[in-house]
This record gives sequence, C-alpha cells and structure tokens, in this order.
Amino acid sequence: MAGVRSFEELECWKASRELRIFASKKVIKNFPSDERFALTSQLRRSSRSVSDNIAEGYGRYHFQENIQFCRIARGSLHESLNQVITAEEEGYIDENIVLEYRSIFKKTEAILNGYINYLTKAKGEE
Repeated sequence: MAGVRSFEELECWKASRELRIFASKKVIKNFPSDERFALTSQLRRSSRSVSDNIAEGYGRYHFQENIQFCRIARGSLHESLNQVITAEEEGYIDENIVLEYRSIFKKTEAILNGYINYLTKAKGEE
C-alpha cells in the first residue's frame, strides 16, 4: 500500500462508492414514500456504511483495526444486498436493477476481500 495517501485512493473504497451511488440513484429512487423510514433508510445507511468503514479503518493506522473495519464493511455490503433483494420481492424494483446491483456488489466484495487479504499478510510482516 506504499504510496497510498488517502482512503480515496483505495480501489475498495472507489468500488464501494460506486455501489452507494447506484443504491441512491437507481434503487432507492424507486421505493414508495411509505418505505421512507424503513427500507429506504436501511439501504441508504448500509450502502453508506461500506465506504464509511473502509475510510475509518484506513484512518486507524493499525493493520488489525483496519482489517476489523473492513470486515464490518463487508457485513454492511451483504446487508445492502439483502435489502435490494427485499425491494425486488416487495415489487419496488425489477430484476434488471437487482442484476446490476449484484454485479457491482460482486466487484466490490472481490476488491474488499483482496484488500483484507493484503492487510492480513502485511500484519504478519510487522
């Protein structure tokens, strides 16, 4: 990770940002107003939590803490997918939106897992 000066340069943060923006602009906008304080709020918070936790972990400057925050981010990533699935089952979004979301989800998860693996190896070299 030599040369990385900000969490904004991390590929996993960039991918999670893409996921958050997609959730906000393509998924949540289709929800009915009566879901404003329920599913809308949950998806907004969980999709934001992914990038939030990556950024917070980066700012901890210790491998183990960074790893833990990335694991929390991964949990939020899965939580957000569950909410998108729920939205489809409730009839708020169609299958194409879910497929697009899953694609971004898979990319984000793969990059995040790679980052966690990198941190785990780097921790062992301390």
